[in-house]
Amino acid sequence: MYDRFPRIGLKERIGQQDMSLDIADAYINGRNAMIEAGVGIGKSFAYLIPSLLINQIARQPIIIATSSIQLSEQIHKDLRFIGSRLGFTSVRSVVGKGMGQYACRYRAADLLQPDDLSSPLSTLAQRIVNYDIDERADIKGGVSDAVWSNVCVNDCKFERCHYKSTCSFYEMRAKINADASDMDFIIVNQDLFIRDLIRKKEGMKGLITERPALIVIDEAHNLEAKVRDARTLEFTYRGTCRMLDDTLQILFKQSADNGLLPQFKFLKRCVGHIFKQVEADLLQTAKQDNDRIKVSEITGIPLKRGAQVLKAFSLSLSVLTSKHEREIDNLFEALNGLIDLFDVLAGVQDNYLIWGSNTQREATISICPKGISQFLRYSLFNGKTSVILTSATMCQSGETLEEQYAYLTQSLGYKGDYMERQASPFDYDNHTMMYIAKDIPYYNHQNKVGYLEAAYKEMLRLCNLTDGRTLVLFSAKEDMKYIHKKLKSEKLAWAVHVQREGSSQDGVIAEFRGSKGVLLSTGVFWEGVNIEGSDLSQLIIFRLPFPVPSDPVYEYKASLAKDPLNDVFVPDMLLRLRQGTGRLIRSETDLGVLSILDSRLSAAAKKDYRDKALESLPFKKVTEDFRVLEKFVKEKEIQLSVK
Repeated sequence: MYDRFPRIGLKERIGQQDMSLDIADAYINGRNAMIEAGVGIGKSFAYLIPSLLINQIARQPIIIATSSIQLSEQIHKDLRFIGSRLGFTSVRSVVGKGMGQYACRYRAADLLQPDDLSSPLSTLAQRIVNYDIDERADIKGGVSDAVWSNVCVNDCKFERCHYKSTCSFYEMRAKINADASDMDFIIVNQDLFIRDLIRKKEGMKGLITERPALIVIDEAHNLEAKVRDARTLEFTYRGTCRMLDDTLQILFKQSADNGLLPQFKFLKRCVGHIFKQVEADLLQTAKQDNDRIKVSEITGIPLKRGAQVLKAFSLSLSVLTSKHEREIDNLFEALNGLIDLFDVLAGVQDNYLIWGSNTQREATISICPKGISQFLRYSLFNGKTSVILTSATMCQSGETLEEQYAYLTQSLGYKGDYMERQASPFDYDNHTMMYIAKDIPYYNHQNKVGYLEAAYKEMLRLCNLTDGRTLVLFSAKEDMKYIHKKLKSEKLAWAVHVQREGSSQDGVIAEFRGSKGVLLSTGVFWEGVNIEGSDLSQLIIFRLPFPVPSDPVYEYKASLAKDPLNDVFVPDMLLRLRQGTGRLIRSETDLGVLSILDSRLSAAAKKDYRDKALESLPFKKVTEDFRVLEKFVKEKEIQLSVK
């Protein structure tokens, strides 16, 4: 196949071919494989090419799990492209997303008020009912989380919904759960993939088809966080009461038992008491909406009795047979989650982390299992299907491959082979320079404004140096909002863009490229964003992306480590830093500057992790002198402006 590349206009890349051969070898031998694939080797083609052959031979689907919707859709395009070029003309494929990405006509119709079609929500509901919108990505310019949460698929009625024949979510779920011989490629985000693993482990019907030929997990450095997210159960007062009402309705239909009503009223009183306590905790402790806070001890309600009542209802649901099987399955799952919450609050279970937060301006309680490596070891890396883990950023420093992959191996409970790292083919030595701003004060809560003001001045100087064409990556939304507010009051020579709420950022990226300005971003922009050419000539890392120490998950991981800084916080930060800095150079001809506005990485700071950070990044020209940086930019100015 690779011999055909020159004839079909594709470039041969040794790293890509080696990776494809490693994957084929792992499949033939029934082994799992972990492969770091540097930026620019063409990672998606490297696993799609052997996957096309494996699918053709095995007549079983290939499952590809990614970390974002954008990447899922890009892989789908790549599959269509490379499949048609290589003669695979009838590949049946589907992209599966979480239910929150799909519009729900049932909910939208319920919201419509004939006398009020002027509000944004009513307009959106009308467009959904009129079949203008099937998914969140269909909305040009995006939509806020708060508005979208009213109309997205939530508690799906599946077979009972009279909109099912025109529902994109219902159609997608049918396709990803088709018989093994009916679908060739199932591309899903990691959240959906993990939810499928959880359901199968708990003996429920899976969401994704059984018996895949091969599983590829792209951006595998995110897998631990995604598993934690998927195994985190979130509860709100309204959502929990709605679930209890639905359970009562189904059980009452089956039994007509009038004794059910007082029991459900008792459960609702318990739930109301729990959420009053959490709301009080949030009011007292939370400083920002996204803060995770400790939940104080719940007293004054019989939690153990509540758990017993819930277990009896769970048993009643488990023996029901009905045409509404999927809805019963979902209620059964939700009810078991509520049992876990009662048990954790009552102190019966201690293998969960618990916290409170304000999610979408509503008090939310979350519980999450403490350890996830054992779950993955037995659910995913069990030898039944070969699993390929790949990403551009999987490794730390170390002499052997086992040492280099050790942090992820331990985090994920991985069992399998380690493949040679496929290095990026890009010329970082001649095309890039890294600048560390040494004079900015350290960030801390007491000196937050001082840091932000100093970093802001340095950022302006750097953006002027490259005449815009800069992507700024923030670790905290609050920092991004602060800088954006300051920039709006300035007269600037370049346009300012800021990322939008919502799943797709294509619109704001197109505007940024058109204006050659400055784009402020966080979250999704740290990975999966691909801006080739001189439109992006500088990447600024505003602050090193260390995890928040008080986050319950990292607090727990740190409690298990001998050296929390070097065993947990630094490896995690380096994985994210490598992902972020990978946004700068996206082709052989790209040139650019990486600037880090965090003086903890300067030589004078004498931090132990400086050497690890510099060693892990491909930028070998490093300076802390702005004049040296200026000289580099002037030398490369023609290439920077016209590539």
